[in-house]
Amino acid sequence: MKETQIDGLSKTTFIGDEMEKKIAIKEELNIDSHLKHNKELYNYNDGYSPSRELKRVASIPILALQIWAKEYNGQNNWWAIPKDEQTKILKKKLNSGEYQYFKTAKGNL
Repeated sequence: MKETQIDGLSKTTFIGDEMEKKIAIKEELNIDSHLKHNKELYNYNDGYSPSRELKRVASIPILALQIWAKEYNGQNNWWAIPKDEQTKILKKKLNSGEYQYFKTAKGNL
């Protein structure tokens, strides 16, 4: 059995093995428009609100957060990770050059 669902920018494929009674789920997400929007915001201004009390930092696709959670604890639930650990992971990832396109304003965390 193989079934594919397409919903906007995401594609989910369910692959079932009747003999072994197992199902695999493959998720794909096209984040091109997300990254393009981040780039526009990055170049728009310094990211601060008019009062300068708040700063826009990053916009991260849910799938990336799930992958980072899986790297951290073997599960893809980002929200199950303690807040202090989330902060450490975000600082490490966003301050590296590898994930710079998730940032929406200049600077480090």
